[in-house]
Amino acid sequence: MLKLSQRENCKKKIFYFAITLCSIGSHLDVYCPPSKRARISSPYASSFNIFEEEKTPSIEVLPDECLFEIFRRLQGGEARSAAACVSKRWLMLLSSVRNSEICKTKNESQNDVDMTSRNEDLELESDGYLTRCLEGKKATDVRLAAIAVGTASRGGLGKLSVRGNNSTPGITNLGLSAVARGCPSLRVLSLWNVPSVGDEGLFEIAKECHLLEKLDLCQCPSISNKGLIAIAQNSPNLSALNIESCQNIGNESLQAISRCCPNLQSITMRDCPLVGDQGLTSLLSSASSALKKVKLQALSITDLSLAVIGHYGKTLTSLVLSGLQNVSEKGFWVMGTARGLEKLTSLTISSCRGTTDASLEAIGKGCHNLKQMCLRKCCFVSDGGLAAFAKASGSLESLQLEECNRITELGIFSALSNFGSKLKSLALVKCMGIRDLTLETPLLSSCESLRSLSIRSCPGFGSASLAVVGKLCPQLHHVDLSGLCGITDTGLLPLVESNEAGLVKVNLSGCLNLTDKVVSAVARLHGGTLEVLNLDGCSKVTDASLFAIADNCFVLNDLDLSKCSITDFGVAALSRGEQLNLQILSLSGCYKVSNKSVPSLRKLGKTLVGLNLQHCNLVSNSTVELLMEDLWRCDILS
Repeated sequence: MLKLSQRENCKKKIFYFAITLCSIGSHLDVYCPPSKRARISSPYASSFNIFEEEKTPSIEVLPDECLFEIFRRLQGGEARSAAACVSKRWLMLLSSVRNSEICKTKNESQNDVDMTSRNEDLELESDGYLTRCLEGKKATDVRLAAIAVGTASRGGLGKLSVRGNNSTPGITNLGLSAVARGCPSLRVLSLWNVPSVGDEGLFEIAKECHLLEKLDLCQCPSISNKGLIAIAQNSPNLSALNIESCQNIGNESLQAISRCCPNLQSITMRDCPLVGDQGLTSLLSSASSALKKVKLQALSITDLSLAVIGHYGKTLTSLVLSGLQNVSEKGFWVMGTARGLEKLTSLTISSCRGTTDASLEAIGKGCHNLKQMCLRKCCFVSDGGLAAFAKASGSLESLQLEECNRITELGIFSALSNFGSKLKSLALVKCMGIRDLTLETPLLSSCESLRSLSIRSCPGFGSASLAVVGKLCPQLHHVDLSGLCGITDTGLLPLVESNEAGLVKVNLSGCLNLTDKVVSAVARLHGGTLEVLNLDGCSKVTDASLFAIADNCFVLNDLDLSKCSITDFGVAALSRGEQLNLQILSLSGCYKVSNKSVPSLRKLGKTLVGLNLQHCNLVSNSTVELLMEDLWRCDILS
């Protein structure tokens, strides 16, 4: 709020402006919006007599209707912003003035343009509009009103994000209506966890904000089909819609969107119990549909919706299907065999019981341009389905399998051999069906195209399987084996030694049984290309590895040695690396590193921008403070 003297000056100025309005009398055409209560002359007259009796001018006795007329005639955004700072009453009245109701002078438009240029340092986006975000306790009607008044003359509000919480009442229709009236330039609106906002607030947004392009509603139980239908009917530019956990939004909304929003390109529907086949089929089969991205999660749809996607999704490029418990194998099979997903390049299927070997093969045959595939918690997909999919998918470049527990190491090897020459990335996460090899594998074709291999938290994956993968994939750049506590030097060395392309990023965090032997081999054979090396938790790695890294790694910029068995001697060796150019170094949990490493750290600090010394108990707080003073460009954690 303004200081007391500034507030009183502002009141006096507006008071004399009110006197001027009164002197004009019947010659003034006073505007009164329909939403305001009827004007009554007698209270105003009696209030004016009080001024004469007390001879102390005060504008506070004027009714809201009079203040409304005064506020809409204030010249310039600065004057309106100053008036809004006087009191909460004035702020809320100013926020009730629609942008179209403001009486502008001839020169005000030019003044607003000049003011915008003077405020370029505000949060202006590339499209020239302001962005505002309210979270938690800050998400109130008063703050929204202030945003509506304050941004009107500074380029206009373009993006608004509100993240409420359960501990405070949060915003209501009143605050959202203020934004609608004062910010017709709004293009992106995101409302999360705002139970007090209902259809009335969306009615105002629909009425005033015709430029709306993106709408995101999450946990808004008071918003129903009526509010979303109003948005659809008045937002022809709507291109992205995200509806999550809104229990009163259903098929009628999607039908209205299919009729009124021809530019819609992306839609996400999650956990909306009233959304079913009727709404989705209407939206997806619309003749004017230009949808490119569809994400459907935890909905009560059936095979019919997936059949419609397969037939009419000719423009789709990205599709996510998750938690669709009522969709059977037939639905996924029809989606694939319909041959309508000609442009689909990315597909993610998660926790869908209808995903089987047969349906996966059909998808592979029907989606000829599919480049990215992700399967999560698909418990009925086995080695046979993966092999068939690999043979049918001629364009696939990236495959991720997460918690697909019927897939074994033999299925992975067969898939690598069958994917052809285009697969570039393979990720396996928490696949418990994978075990270490006990028998010799048949002769398999190598996968020369694979550049990135990630096998994370698969406890059964051991050294024998890793050795086979290393021979099958000689052109790897990125290797992530985090959490594979079963692998040893014997399994990783064949991968390191047979690699021809040069490793760039290597993540071995949590690989407890790896020693200096394999780390030294990585440094010696790939030091010319290695940029990132993560050895977090490799407790058998000692100072010997740091000598090899210092001597051979010329482009390494990120090194994580957390919980390794290194000492001050190793840190000193690292600092003597003449061509080493480290930017990020983590020594977290290295309990043998002490204050003696300070000179070495100062030398490394010439290039460091990040240093982690957390849980280094032999490094004192005073030493860390001295390092912070010397390495002022480096962000040090302790």
